[in-house]
Amino acid sequence: MKKFKKEKTVKDMPIGTKIFTYLCLIWALTVSLVPLIWLVLSSLKKDPMARPGFQLPDSICIDGYISTFRDLHVLRYFGNSLFVAGMSVLISVVMISMSAYVVARMEFRGKALVNILLYSTMFIPATALTYPVYNLINNLHLYDTRAALILIYSCSGIAVSFFVIKNYYNNIPRELEEAARIDGCGYFQTWLMVIFPIARPGIMTAAVLAFLNNWNEYYWASLVLITREKLTVPALLSTFTTSFNTNYNGLFSAMVVIILPPVVLYCIFSKFFVEALSGGAVKG
Repeated sequence: MKKFKKEKTVKDMPIGTKIFTYLCLIWALTVSLVPLIWLVLSSLKKDPMARPGFQLPDSICIDGYISTFRDLHVLRYFGNSLFVAGMSVLISVVMISMSAYVVARMEFRGKALVNILLYSTMFIPATALTYPVYNLINNLHLYDTRAALILIYSCSGIAVSFFVIKNYYNNIPRELEEAARIDGCGYFQTWLMVIFPIARPGIMTAAVLAFLNNWNEYYWASLVLITREKLTVPALLSTFTTSFNTNYNGLFSAMVVIILPPVVLYCIFSKFFVEALSGGAVKG
């Protein structure tokens, strides 16, 4: 019988590689956690500017959290962000996953140009698109509506989602499509019944990345929406700052509340990230 090689673990690494690996992991963990710890500590201080940094608060102050839920009605803005981000992700992922299937699995004239045009959108800053997008929203009479944000978010971040999904499609054996063709499936049926279930980790990864990006987006949300009741949670943070004063305790408390949903979402769907990045679409 054929013997399979044992997978290498950290214990099997040379001592120098092991030390370097641990140092990199500790550095990455520190860079990730230090801002969060600083933010949580600051949100528990009555006056964060009086005791800045990592100094422990004299007494635990949760006034900022109470005012965030009682006075600001933050759950309403959570609903706005959830609706806008969710709808835009649904539209963009369906659109991109189908177009990525065409580009990845079919041959047609101008395929290289389509790839270049899609990837080039990754390098266009949002500020460069301000006038044409703002003008389009006004011409469509969508200004100060959630539909405007859904339209903008659905068309933003296309390059990243397209890259993730297309690369995952490339790992799927073409024999599966040929078998589906023999069974009488068309292009759409093949994508829906065969390709989509196999590529689900890659598609879910693109969906989560798009959702996190849309949830945290501030520029377009503050530019397109002006009615307070329609604001998303990132745009809500600007209400803590006036020309004369900044409510740091309320601001930091609201920031802690706002970052919780993305963290929980990532924890739930983290297995899809691992599957997608490992690249194994089909198990033998």
